[in-house]
Amino acid sequence: MKVLVPIKRVIDFNVKVRVKADHSNVDLANVKMAINPFCEIAVEEAVRLKEAGTATEVIAVSIGAKACQEQLRTALALGADRAIHIETELTLDAINIAKLLQKIVEEEQPQLVILGKQSIDSDNNQTGQMLAALTNMAQGTFASEVKIDGDKVNVTREVDGGLQTVALNLPAIVTTDLRLNEPRYASLPNIMKAKRKPLDVKPADSFGIDLSPRTQILKVTPPAEREAGIIVESIDELVQKLKNEAKVIS
Repeated sequence: MKVLVPIKRVIDFNVKVRVKADHSNVDLANVKMAINPFCEIAVEEAVRLKEAGTATEVIAVSIGAKACQEQLRTALALGADRAIHIETELTLDAINIAKLLQKIVEEEQPQLVILGKQSIDSDNNQTGQMLAALTNMAQGTFASEVKIDGDKVNVTREVDGGLQTVALNLPAIVTTDLRLNEPRYASLPNIMKAKRKPLDVKPADSFGIDLSPRTQILKVTPPAEREAGIIVESIDELVQKLKNEAKVIS
């Protein structure tokens, strides 16, 4: 079984995000970048499948500028066997990313594609579903458990009402939720080995896809500052303020 894992380069989740002075976008200057946390979970799940003897090869793929190779090397250090970098300086919409991934799926013919349910920057939660539609593959989204059973994969999904388990015919696409696993840390020996693993670079414009944007960012603003709290002297004062000032009770 060949497993393909798309990953995205994002601002490290521990970093406080800054907005540019002109509100055109987020300021990425001198900011620590990392693998999107949901993508890291996807890499971990694919590596676990290989360690269990279910998967034979794990391929990481990322789309973006040359700097994405840093995150691909991290994925290789975490256990992926090889990597593919689709290089472009453009900021792509989810549909264009899905179309590029479709081309990689057609080339590699993986039995399973595992990717994060969403990225922590754009938060769209679209790429996995779009890729499933383009490739006509079964999909299991928001996975909290993945089990391979012969020519099927059983995916336990987190839904509003609880948990739902679906049986998908392979090949299939799975998007990961937070509770699927706990990603490992890359050891120093594996980081060194990752430098020797193959990383294939493909120009995005070589796939014959129209990559022109469908959406436009009009303005980026930081969230509103939270007002300072107050200390009340009694329950009666609390109820009065909730009723007359906050107006959350009647």
